[in-house]
Amino acid sequence: MYADLLPEPTLRDVVDLAVRLVEFAGVLVISVGAAWAFVQFVRYGAGRLRSRGEPEDAAFGFNRIRLTLGRFLVLGLEFQLAGDILRTAIAPSFTEIGQLAAIAAIRTALNYILGREIEQERREIERLTPKNDATAPGTAP
Repeated sequence: MYADLLPEPTLRDVVDLAVRLVEFAGVLVISVGAAWAFVQFVRYGAGRLRSRGEPEDAAFGFNRIRLTLGRFLVLGLEFQLAGDILRTAIAPSFTEIGQLAAIAAIRTALNYILGREIEQERREIERLTPKNDATAPGTAP
C-alpha cells in the first residue's frame, strides 16, 4: 500500500533537492558570516586608525569579530553535514557510508575546534569587557 506512495526515483529526486537546499543554506550562512566579518574588520580597523586606542581595545574588537565569524562557520558546517547525511539517506553503498563517516569526522573535528576557539574568545572578551562595578572610582553608587 505504501510502497507506491513515493517511488524510489521520485524519492531520490526529492532528497537530492533537499540536499541542494540544505547545502545552499550552509554556503549562504558561511558567505553572510564572512561578508559581515570583513565589513566589521574594515570598519573596526578604520576606527582604530583614527582613534589610536589601547592594544587591549584592539584585541577586544577583533575577538568579538572572530567570535561571531566562528559562530557563522559552525552553523554553516552543521548545514553542510546535514546535507551529507541526507545524501546517504536512501540505500547508501558501503563506499558512500565510508565517505560520510570520513566527512562527518572531519566536520565534527572542525566544529569541535571552532567551538573551543569560540569559548576561548568568549572568555577573552569577558575578561576585557569593562565591568560596571558600583565601587569603582568615577561610578555612581
